[in-house]
Amino acid sequence: MRSYCQTDVGIKRNMNQDFVYASDQHVGALPNLLIVADGMGGHNAGEYASRFAVEAMVDYIGQSDQTRPVSLLRGAVEAANESVYSHAMADRSMEGMGTTLVAATIVDDCLYVANIGDSRLYILDDGIEQITRDHSLVEEMVRAGALTPENARTHPDKNVITRAIGISGKIRADYFDVPLNPTDIILLCSDGLTNMIEDEKILKIVKGAASLEDAARELINTANRNGGLDNISVILARPD
Repeated sequence: MRSYCQTDVGIKRNMNQDFVYASDQHVGALPNLLIVADGMGGHNAGEYASRFAVEAMVDYIGQSDQTRPVSLLRGAVEAANESVYSHAMADRSMEGMGTTLVAATIVDDCLYVANIGDSRLYILDDGIEQITRDHSLVEEMVRAGALTPENARTHPDKNVITRAIGISGKIRADYFDVPLNPTDIILLCSDGLTNMIEDEKILKIVKGAASLEDAARELINTANRNGGLDNISVILARPD
């Protein structure tokens, strides 16, 4: 696998509360690992939440005796939740902090994914397909037929998250496994990207770029040109 990651504070925020991790080398039993976390909380608590979550995931996977990708991701998500929640309980200045999280690994010809919140994973080839499902109020309204996807993009409650790491002692994440084609490109991102750029424009930028690095930089630059209202994080990866 080849990957490139980049995160940017955006235009409107003073602090970057996103945290990204990308390893093309083994992490424990996994041959590679990609993670985007988008922290939330008062003051700088969101910055801590995203970092605590990612570090806990990497530590768990690196030390676990498990070998199955799904079991490793599930255990790592639980470890991330325990880390963020325990820190919040121990320090009143961090009370209420949490983070979204999307993580993935490529094993052989299969992509394994875990997500909670509204950070996303896409697969891009001839088209663009969102693999994860947002855990947000507006997404629940869309699935219930009470809101169209077009109206969801500008709904005033768009940023209301219904699930997140660290909010309670128990966690409910989604897990996916998806077969990959050799020409697929995997994109993990925070909502600072997807709120600023529509999916078809994301596809056009990535497919038109000469490299993963060029694609990631142009995605972030475009999000900032469109307003840069939030922190923007991007990981792009290709299977070997």
